Amino acid sequence: MLTAHTIKVLQSLDKKKFRQKYNLFLVEGNKIISELPNSNFKIKEIFSTNPQNLDFKDTLIHQITENELKKISFLQNPKDSVAVCEIKESFKLKDYCTQLVLDGIQDPGNLGTIIRLADWFGIEQIICSEDTVDFYNPKVIQATMGSFTRVKIVYCNLVDYLSETDNVNIGTDMDGENIYTFQRPEKLNLILGNEGNGMREETEKLLQNKISIPRFGKSQSTESLNVSMAAGIILGQLFSSKE
Repeated sequence: MLTAHTIKVLQSLDKKKFRQKYNLFLVEGNKIISELPNSNFKIKEIFSTNPQNLDFKDTLIHQITENELKKISFLQNPKDSVAVCEIKESFKLKDYCTQLVLDGIQDPGNLGTIIRLADWFGIEQIICSEDTVDFYNPKVIQATMGSFTRVKIVYCNLVDYLSETDNVNIGTDMDGENIYTFQRPEKLNLILGNEGNGMREETEKLLQNKISIPRFGKSQSTESLNVSMAAGIILGQLFSSKE
């Protein structure tokens, strides 16, 4: 049986200050939890309604009831298991040939989807501004569908980094060059701005190229694309032009 203290601690992990206090975060669902043994993330313990479905050596697994699972899950429809994992030390920042740079992304679902896109396109690192949503947020982890185990996430001062990087800084702009005719540089940072305000002025000043996604529909009702949707379109074109 889960103790009241354990439930309280696990429930508190939806907030960044408590994740940092305990140095822990949660991963939910057997499908995503099964990605952990092949990663550098260390599992502290697992709480599961069906422990027999998990084959983890040297991992402490507690059997719990569905009612207990509901108390510690952050999902509307809780899945079989919850893994408690240790937060890793920050990655050392270094340039990769193709990187995503996020300037103030706030929506956990958007960050999770962008991490999943990076994994799909083989992008090894995402660089985030210090005010970008914490990637250990349970909603971010869930939205990645396990991709967080394969993509490095680094938080830093973007102005300092973008001023020193050897990569070409590319950002989106309504008046930018058509993404379908844009000549991809060999080494690049694709910078994506905040959902409502776009990228900050100090970030925009460090762009070397601006690109845009042309609108093909006749309707002018859609003002802009969701940031994760735009990321998918741009990455698809950038990687097709690389071949």
